[in-house]
Amino acid sequence: MTFTRATLALAAGIVLSNTAAAQTPVYKCVDAEGRVEFTDSSRRGCKPLDLGYLPPAAPRASAPIPAVRPSSPPPAAAVSPAAFPRVDSAQQRERDNDRREILHDELRSEEKKLADLKREFNNGEPERQGNERNYAKYQERVSGMRDDINRSERNVEALRREIANLR
Repeated sequence: MTFTRATLALAAGIVLSNTAAAQTPVYKCVDAEGRVEFTDSSRRGCKPLDLGYLPPAAPRASAPIPAVRPSSPPPAAAVSPAAFPRVDSAQQRERDNDRREILHDELRSEEKKLADLKREFNNGEPERQGNERNYAKYQERVSGMRDDINRSERNVEALRREIANLR
């Protein structure tokens, strides 16, 4: 893919304009009726908002580089409250059994699909169809069939792993 100078200049302009727009101060204004408005221009009754970035300093010949604010530490893992609803063991066992049944149904349907795909594939030599006079078209269909068989085999394996992981 080749880029012209105009395309590169346009991309650079967009990146720089988005960077500049992200540094614009934002003001929260409340009018006499209590309606709130956010704007980028200061007016009477407007307060600047701290959005967590340092506004760009006025350009000076020897302006120091502003320090980067340290990011706040990630929040601690939330502990579930005591009033969090719990499921009794009988209900959980019933849910697990339902899940096991669903997974077994999915496994049976995926195994059936895999058997049908393999039967149609005919050990790598499926019958040519009437619209496949061109050998490349036939090869493309055979390649797609291989991909479908591989995908179906991975699905069967994943379902078996999931069933084995059930308690």
